[in-house]
Amino acid sequence: MLFPVASGAGTLRVATYDVELSRKGPGLMLRDILKGDAQVRAIAQVVADTAPDVLFLQGVDYDYRQLGARALRDVLADAGIRYPHIFALPQNAGVPSGLDLNGDGRAHGPADAQGFGRFRGEGGMVLLSRWPVDAQGVQDFTGLFWRDLPEARLPKVNGRPFPSPEAQAAQRLSSAGHWMVPVVGPGGQRVTLMLFAAGPPVFDGPEDRNGLRNADEIRLWQVVLDGALGRPPLGPFVIMGNANLDPDKGDGRREAIRDLLADSRLQDPHRGMGPTVDWPEPVPGDLRVDYVLPSADLTVRDAGVMSPGTGSVPGKMVAAASRHRMVWADLDF
Repeated sequence: MLFPVASGAGTLRVATYDVELSRKGPGLMLRDILKGDAQVRAIAQVVADTAPDVLFLQGVDYDYRQLGARALRDVLADAGIRYPHIFALPQNAGVPSGLDLNGDGRAHGPADAQGFGRFRGEGGMVLLSRWPVDAQGVQDFTGLFWRDLPEARLPKVNGRPFPSPEAQAAQRLSSAGHWMVPVVGPGGQRVTLMLFAAGPPVFDGPEDRNGLRNADEIRLWQVVLDGALGRPPLGPFVIMGNANLDPDKGDGRREAIRDLLADSRLQDPHRGMGPTVDWPEPVPGDLRVDYVLPSADLTVRDAGVMSPGTGSVPGKMVAAASRHRMVWADLDF
């Protein structure tokens, strides 16, 4: 079947999608997009079938001139989905710290960057939108030091900062970024998108550095909504992205995502719709890690999780796009 298309001056279809399009070196993603890579074509067909007005992508390598994002947008346009507005900011993935951030005794590995990455912008984020962005209203928390998050839970070993006080003084919270991006509709409708891609809560030791960081990356949005950091959104908002955490299964501090989902200022239109990523069994398996969480004052007309085989694309091709599924919602104002 094809997805219903959002319509009406007061309706907005929003979606988040981790496309896993990142490559192992700078410029390689752009190369593959330009040569018509099969994964890119599959991603374009998934997007065309769902036709979101606002599409937040993760797993897209960032470059300063946004050449990769623009090339991907051109492929989407060829598939019939046009996005006049692209928004992306510099991100933490691959930004050298010059320090040993993961405690392995070395200072220049991918895990010693501010966000894991072999090069700047690896596996980054980009927003594609039919609605224009209010650039003056954007808030960027990407440079926030982890220790500066109110009630931050920093890792310790034997009561001492792990891996060192110097590392904790330099470590930023965001693995990629945390952005608050207002978009404005044709009728003056305004909604603030709270966008992020948290790091996985695994690949560490008993100090649980990655688990603690993942939990605080998720909790940051509640701190903002509480007014303890930055400026809370004025009017309706939507928290979107890959939290890399399931409320019921898998590794990580699951209470962090449970607390967010239970926040009375939000609604969870995808509750009970199943997993959003198909990772290899038995570990970690199929989990719910991708979220679209509108504010409680928004009316959700419809919502869904793109399943393999749904839409006009054969299931094999949809699965080839990404292990993640697109998560979308139609919002009325």
